[in-house]
Amino acid sequence: MSTLRNLSNLLYRRPNLYLALLLAPPLTWFGAIYLGSLLNLLWQGFYTFDDFTMAVTPDLTLGNFAALFNPSNFDIILRTLGMAVAVSLASAVLAFPIAYYMARFTSGKTKAFFYIAVMMPMWASYIVKTYAWTLLLAKGGVAQWFVQQLHLDGLLQAVLAVPGVGGSTLSTSHLGRFMVFVYIWLPFMILPIQASLERLPPSLLQASADLGARPGQTFVQVILPLSIPGIAAGSIFTFSLTLGDFIVPQLVGPPGYFIGSMVYAQQGAIGNMPMAAAFTLVPIVLIALYLSIVKRLGAFDAL
Repeated sequence: MSTLRNLSNLLYRRPNLYLALLLAPPLTWFGAIYLGSLLNLLWQGFYTFDDFTMAVTPDLTLGNFAALFNPSNFDIILRTLGMAVAVSLASAVLAFPIAYYMARFTSGKTKAFFYIAVMMPMWASYIVKTYAWTLLLAKGGVAQWFVQQLHLDGLLQAVLAVPGVGGSTLSTSHLGRFMVFVYIWLPFMILPIQASLERLPPSLLQASADLGARPGQTFVQVILPLSIPGIAAGSIFTFSLTLGDFIVPQLVGPPGYFIGSMVYAQQGAIGNMPMAAAFTLVPIVLIALYLSIVKRLGAFDAL
């Protein structure tokens, strides 16, 4: 007992040592398992892949990383980046009214209902939701029926005819792929925005009204600027999840690779692990740059 008492006294006198002992197991796991495997994968990006024998040799080269800037590969990177930014912006626009209503006009059971309604789609299987959307967007599906009932057939065909958007149906277009991404990642945007709006002191809104500001001015000059950290925090999820996704691009939209599906194809179908590892570096760099931007907007304070 005296040994345990001495150890307890030592940890009490040295809280930093106590904290280090608590964090040692998870940090060891994170460093050895996660970072170790990630660095090992990135190291394989320097290996050589023989197109003739389909074999990987440990001959070091920078050719795989240089190949990322080939027109076809660079187009994949830009396509994925553009989709990730578009999904983040659309999610913010759709999420803000829902989050604002949850934060300012609900309480008790009503707020609990909204929380459940927002999170319930996250309980369903990701693949099941994607397959369901392929049926909704297919020719003769529910989405097309709604368009016909609203007499928007001509407008939809005009949109699908736009280069970079088009396809014969929503399920084979970039627009349909964009809709699926927004639906799947929308809860990840609603909750951080709602949390940031919850922290707004009512006294600020009252002070704005007392100073003669109209509701629109209060929203633009008080509410929106103070909610930017929540928007930035939500965009971390929508941006990074879209950037690395490989299932939605395979099931919805026109043929064409995204970064995630390119990594999957290179590693699984072709066996070109060095090229797959080189592509893995792209989202890591893009997400690191994105995190450095949203950090200045206070995103980490809203998580």
